[in-house]
Amino acid sequence: MLWRAFLTSIFMIVPLVVQATPIRIKDLVEFDGVRSNDVVGYGLVVGLNGTGDGLRNSPFTEEMLSNILERLGVNVTGEQFRPKNVAAVLVTASLPPFARAGSPLDVTVSAIGDANSLLGGTLIMTPLNAADGDIYAVAQGTIIAGGASATGDAATVVQGVPTAGIIPSGATIEREVAFDFSGMTSLRLALRTADFTTAGRIEQAINQSFGRQVAIMLDAGTVELNITATQMKSPAHALGRIENILVEPERRARVVVDQRSGTIVMGEDVRISRVAVSQGNLTLRIRETPLVAQPNPFSPGDTVVVPRTDAAVVDEPGIGLAEINEGTSLSEVVAGLNALGVAPRDMIDILKSIKASGALHAEFIVR
Repeated sequence: MLWRAFLTSIFMIVPLVVQATPIRIKDLVEFDGVRSNDVVGYGLVVGLNGTGDGLRNSPFTEEMLSNILERLGVNVTGEQFRPKNVAAVLVTASLPPFARAGSPLDVTVSAIGDANSLLGGTLIMTPLNAADGDIYAVAQGTIIAGGASATGDAATVVQGVPTAGIIPSGATIEREVAFDFSGMTSLRLALRTADFTTAGRIEQAINQSFGRQVAIMLDAGTVELNITATQMKSPAHALGRIENILVEPERRARVVVDQRSGTIVMGEDVRISRVAVSQGNLTLRIRETPLVAQPNPFSPGDTVVVPRTDAAVVDEPGIGLAEINEGTSLSEVVAGLNALGVAPRDMIDILKSIKASGALHAEFIVR
């Protein structure tokens, strides 16, 4: 009964979450060309408290440190140095859409050698390159690591990930991404979840807002917008008006199960045809109770462990053959499944079997 109440609470929450409500277009689509761009760089972190790379195991760190010192006018050719407060890192960031030169940028720093921690380190000036090979930003600053580590003679304690951290506003954008947004005459809206019904509703809502043919659906995942037909001052003005238009999206019927936790989530559009289900449990029990036999005191003989195993197969009573009537709503489907009175793990197996029989009319996703 407790499992039944648990399942009922899970299933009955779903309609409140997935019920179709009007959503802004900006939350349903991606605008063509309005996207971020990833950049990456290879740099050096200094100022570590003896937790840097072992230079014998990470020769690239020593080579980069030598190059930096030589550029600063320090000749280290042929010198032997083994600092423990230096670490080689990869620096990653994402340029937001329409990022302008001089704007700050958050960066993530991750060790690539055998450094134990980046806590308290300082990233030396590092250029960040995009996929085209050009430098778009330069990063430098003090690292904020999200973990801590402590090492003793016989034990080591690590909390979080001390070999990675962030530098808020640690980079400055030096180059802008070439993109003439103001000169565009048409723009495509890419749906995050392709669906013909949702795309059609977006087209209809935009055209109704402008009172004329402005948008046209190209396929289930694309709606093309005619910027010229909007008669707005610029594409930015047109998108500023369009992105706040409300549209009621259409969702596919889905059943999502998590086998590790036993969680089952069903959408409100899930339908089950009339089907009969039988479910039972077969349990194998093995119990080891070894017996120790030893001779009497001062008598000859050896102590012997005699194995003793008790094995049994228990066939627990199942639910028999139960019938689930055809469900026309989520509440009726849940009521029919809960009437079986089974545990969540068994419920997942039942749903799999119902799907295999063709009686479950929904997309079945197992995680």
